[in-house]
Amino acid sequence: MLILRYNNKIKVMYLSINSNYQSFNSQLAKEEKNDCVVRSLATATNVQYETAHKFAEDFFGRINKRGTSNISIAAQMLRFETTGIEIGNKKFTLRILGKREIKNLYKLKGEQIWRKKTLKSFIQGHQQGTYMVMVAGHALTVKDGEVLDWNSNKFLPTRKVQAAYELNLKQEMQLSLFE
Repeated sequence: MLILRYNNKIKVMYLSINSNYQSFNSQLAKEEKNDCVVRSLATATNVQYETAHKFAEDFFGRINKRGTSNISIAAQMLRFETTGIEIGNKKFTLRILGKREIKNLYKLKGEQIWRKKTLKSFIQGHQQGTYMVMVAGHALTVKDGEVLDWNSNKFLPTRKVQAAYELNLKQEMQLSLFE
């Protein structure tokens, strides 16, 4: 629980943790470690853990139990921004969030500087939508203002956002001849 004070009004903000991130019913998930990108991808796209695991291996060069390189993620996400992502028979558009969405502008000694947003301020500005969020050495999902992460991380709202990717499910359009 976070207690925010704004104009002498107190607002309580909960960083609720969705249990889907940590409780995949999969033997592979139980045997893995350093798999936060896989878990974030699975929860953001609502696919099975094994599907996200295979995707991370094929596209991000993930090595079992060793994690995923941020450089390979960023490179592939640039490509996916134009081509979209297809995972588990679902198609998604992807948008890389720009500097104005993951950083705040501050005035310091008369000079304007950009600083990385905290997870808390990112969530406040992104109450709708699905985002894969990269923080230092970790990946998580923010879905409609709710954090999908390990339960032990729910009290770490001051982590700095390194990168964020918005995922939107593409709606398949079918033509009907008899309307």
